[in-house]
Amino acid sequence: MEQTATYTLRRVQEADEALLLELYSSTRADELALVPWDAVQKQAFLQMQFSAQQRHYRAYFPHARHEMIEAEGQPVGRLYVDRRETEIRILDVTLLPETRRRGIGTIILQNLMKEAVQANKSLSISVESFNRSLRLFQRLGFVKMEESGASWLMEWRAGS
Repeated sequence: MEQTATYTLRRVQEADEALLLELYSSTRADELALVPWDAVQKQAFLQMQFSAQQRHYRAYFPHARHEMIEAEGQPVGRLYVDRRETEIRILDVTLLPETRRRGIGTIILQNLMKEAVQANKSLSISVESFNRSLRLFQRLGFVKMEESGASWLMEWRAGS
C-alpha cells in the first residue's frame, strides 16, 4: 500500500532562523562547490545572501505568509506564498535535502493548485532554469511565461 506524504504548516518563528539559513544554504551547495573559498568564506557569503533574500521578501512581498513545513512533527522546509488579487505567487518552497523526493513537495504544490482553482486564480513561481525542481513544476503542468536571465516565471492555471 502506497503511503501519501503528509505535512503541516506553521508560521515561521524567530527560533527557526538557523534552519532557514540551512535550507537556503542547501539551495546553493552545488554552486558553492565550484568556488575556491574555505568554509568560513562560504558561510559568510551564505549568511549575507540569506539576509539579503529575507530583506527582499519583506520589502517586495510584505503580505506574504512565511511558513515552516513540518513532517512527522519536525521542521523539514519552508514555504513562502504571496496571495494576490488574481494570483497565488509561490516565493519559495524548499525542503531539506534528506527529505526531498518523498512526495511532500508534490503534495504541497497540489494543495496550492486546489486553492488556486477554488479562488479562481493562477499559481506561479519563479524558478532557475537549472534548478532540479523545474521538472516537477513541468510535470504538474506549470508552463514558462517569462524568462529573465536564468530565471523562468512558471505559471499553472486550471485546465492547463
